[in-house]
Amino acid sequence: MTRNPKIAFIGAGSTVFMKNIIGDTLQRPALAGATVALMDIDPGRLPESELVAKKLARSLGVPAKIETYTDQRRALEKADFVVVAFQIGGYEPATVIDFEVPKRFGLRHTIADTLGVGGIMRGLRTVPHLWKICEDMLEVCPNAILLQYVNPMAINTWAIAERYPAIKQVGLCHSVQGTAEELARDLDIPVGEIRYRAAGINHMAFYLNFEHRQPDGSFRDLYPALRRGYLEGRFPKPSSWNPRCPNKVRYEMLMRLGYFVTESSEHFAEYTPYFIKEGRDDLIEKYGIPLDEYPKRCIEQVERWHAQAEDYRKAETITVQQSREYASSIMNSVWTGEPSVIYGNVRNNGCITSLPANCAAEVPCLVDDNGIQPTFVGQLPPQLTALMRTNINVQELTVAALMTENPEHVYHAAMMDPHTAAELDLEQIWQLVDQLIAAHGDWLPEWLRPSGKRRAAS
Repeated sequence: MTRNPKIAFIGAGSTVFMKNIIGDTLQRPALAGATVALMDIDPGRLPESELVAKKLARSLGVPAKIETYTDQRRALEKADFVVVAFQIGGYEPATVIDFEVPKRFGLRHTIADTLGVGGIMRGLRTVPHLWKICEDMLEVCPNAILLQYVNPMAINTWAIAERYPAIKQVGLCHSVQGTAEELARDLDIPVGEIRYRAAGINHMAFYLNFEHRQPDGSFRDLYPALRRGYLEGRFPKPSSWNPRCPNKVRYEMLMRLGYFVTESSEHFAEYTPYFIKEGRDDLIEKYGIPLDEYPKRCIEQVERWHAQAEDYRKAETITVQQSREYASSIMNSVWTGEPSVIYGNVRNNGCITSLPANCAAEVPCLVDDNGIQPTFVGQLPPQLTALMRTNINVQELTVAALMTENPEHVYHAAMMDPHTAAELDLEQIWQLVDQLIAAHGDWLPEWLRPSGKRRAAS
């Protein structure tokens, strides 16, 4: 192509994440001259992101053009790629509500942004805004590819595909490649020598094979070494990036299921009924489960950002390192035709035959100038399928609530959540959802906002 691409970044006030994505992108020769349209509703953070992006371009010596917008539709006009990264309701009040209200019922969480009552509420807050982006895209950039980095990833991806099937979209997460790096570190093997294949749903995909390339070109199965290292107490090794969570949950699940899950232990602990139980602090201690982890991270990230922002303002140049995110790889492959393989969240459409066709599946995808092409996986081991279905039930009912504007399905989704159902009885679940809806107020869609009358079961 002779022209340069346009990349719209919706939620550019997430400056550190924007820096990683745009820094990756501008290091690609075919994308170095891109027009980058940064959009955010926060008039304070948008100029900071503009400053960082312009210094990135200057540091790399590339001719990228940086623009800023507070108007979403204007930012999207004629875009080729749309990157989305935002959190509706922010840390305060939304995240605080998602943690503090369930605590009144003895229901404790670690992250609460993907599944459980926290994931349900975040989905209800988030999907309407993603739908608005899709509506604008269909008007001003109908051929653009939506690169969606927002949680709850599976609910979001499912809801977009359900209402706006014409939108070319992929949900992106770094759990597959990030966990491969963690396991390579435990095994003392360079990650570049490891071959793997993973599939499932976001935050609950599993490595169907995990192998080490040998000098003769053959591959050695690494699962026996992982199991042996855990039994001998050598794995997991301490994690420098999150010392509060030693990763024992995932190794324990490896021993029980035979496969290693791609999302972190602090996430996975709240997707199942096995690890967080009222009155069982011995389990919290044994598996190193970091309760209230996400609020801690939010506070730390805000503090870290204030320090980084000052450094960015003073610095003439910004050091740029390649991140593990897939966005720049996708954009480069689509723009140049140079093929790449990523793990993406897409409408299943039979890629995983043991999961519903309309759910959001995380599978290997080939990317080139034909776009993002999910690959066929087939049937998963039955124990993995069964576990995923417990999470898909919650996702499906949350999407049903959004599609039909039926509040009862919100209660049904909470009722089906594995962690919630293991801790609370039905009356408690109904009361909890009542209180969450009331506390979120105008952050929720209008059809769900509290009317002052307690909702009853169908």
